[in-house]
Amino acid sequence: MLDANLFSIGWLMVMIGFIIIFVAVVLMAVGSIRGRIQGGGAVLIGPIPIVFGTSREIVKVMLIVAIAIIIVTLIFTLLTVW
Repeated sequence: MLDANLFSIGWLMVMIGFIIIFVAVVLMAVGSIRGRIQGGGAVLIGPIPIVFGTSREIVKVMLIVAIAIIIVTLIFTLLTVW
């Protein structure tokens, strides 16, 4: 039962990731029409985030997103151990 729940949660997270990527691409396309584009990203190597972006504001947002992902990962890890 627990394995099926974990599989469902994993599959749901993958689908949410694809939806977020799709929405980001659409928003960047709309932003390029206006002439205002900002971008950034976060690479997680274990628990260490490497954050980059085109402005300080985007870097702060990416850092918050990276920390949120680390927290969610830790919560799911602790739930599977217990």
